Amino acid sequence: MTTIATAATARASRTWYKILYVQVLIAILIGVLVGWLWPSLATNDWVKALGDGFIKLIKMVIAPIIFCTVVSGIAHIQDAKKVGRVGLKALVYFEIVSTFALVLGLVMGNLFQIGHGLAAKPDAAAVANYVKQAEASKSVDFILNIIPDSVVGALARGDILQVLLFAILFGFSLMALGERGEKLRGIIDDTAHAVFGVIAIIMKAAPIGAFGAMAFTIGKFGPSALGNLIGLIALFYATAALFVVVVLGLIARFVGFSIFKFIAYIKDELLLVLGTSSSESALPQLMKKLERLGCSKPVVGLVVPTGYSFNLDGTNVYMTLATLFIAQALGVDLSFGQQLTILVVAMLTSKGASGITGAGFITLAATLSVVNPALVPGMAIVFSIDKFMSEVRALTNITGNGIAAVLVSWWEGELDQATLHARLNQKIDPTESETSKTTG
Repeated sequence: MTTIATAATARASRTWYKILYVQVLIAILIGVLVGWLWPSLATNDWVKALGDGFIKLIKMVIAPIIFCTVVSGIAHIQDAKKVGRVGLKALVYFEIVSTFALVLGLVMGNLFQIGHGLAAKPDAAAVANYVKQAEASKSVDFILNIIPDSVVGALARGDILQVLLFAILFGFSLMALGERGEKLRGIIDDTAHAVFGVIAIIMKAAPIGAFGAMAFTIGKFGPSALGNLIGLIALFYATAALFVVVVLGLIARFVGFSIFKFIAYIKDELLLVLGTSSSESALPQLMKKLERLGCSKPVVGLVVPTGYSFNLDGTNVYMTLATLFIAQALGVDLSFGQQLTILVVAMLTSKGASGITGAGFITLAATLSVVNPALVPGMAIVFSIDKFMSEVRALTNITGNGIAAVLVSWWEGELDQATLHARLNQKIDPTESETSKTTG
């Protein structure tokens, strides 16, 4: 009781403006004001560089973090069957929840047909680059691209799926070495701690990055740029919120905790994502927090990185909703069969889309070109406001991946329920001892 009271006093005595998420929130608000009142200043290359530079700093360490955490997670497991079991459970969960996200987008798009009456005049040239990338991407190419030409190249490019594949193979190899690989396992664990230390240093610049990204966005597009498309933005926000509260909320309740308490627990990461439009920017911190929440370290190391390519709930909602909006705006009636095709195609095209801004737009191009090529030029309709929806896509994606790690840990019987409830009820200061349930 004394320890808890002391921790509470320490938290209360902290100066409010020194708290990271408060700094990020203030930076976002200032960025909005600067972008609105001084757009010429906000669109300056140097202001844009503040946001872009911060994201590049984060991406710089994503590949080594994924490699170290996945290898460490697998190498510490003595049973190779467990890795396959955890991976299978994660993929089953991803497909089920992704289907719910896609269906919800279709239902909301049909109920609120806000695209009708827009009388849009699409400009195919404005989205030609995205369409070209989408046409060049095929299902077989996606599978082959998971295999890197070289390990060094995959790490250098930061290709998550390629790094993940090599990390899994390396982890199995290290696990097979047994005691002979003990020293190497220790080195990899220490390297992971050192990289997380780099992240801690980079995070000091989070408010600066959030300000630059938000100011440039508002300065370039401006409030007036929303026009008649404000309805699509509002509907997407509402649909994403409905998915988080209802679908993810029911999953959280099934495991035994509140989705709202979980969101409060990862508020730092959510605000960082809000400022950068990139769910990858918060990946390292999210993995650490999930371990502190009582999730199994091996499960977190496997589920979260995989989820960044296979569990993009926000992107799924966006693709079905945007497809219907474009069809309605162009006056193209989609049959029930075509809408079912959207589900199947979107399920495939969304795989491999990272949390970086623009990835959702490219997958939308791939979906439209398969469902109905006549819809592809209509992408120009949502091109100007895609940035305003990318933040919510990223927020939904990171929340979904966090819930996935907790669910799979619970499914494996490796979720520390006592720690989970203590953290979510703020009975333990997250900055205290870094404990996580690690099973062999």
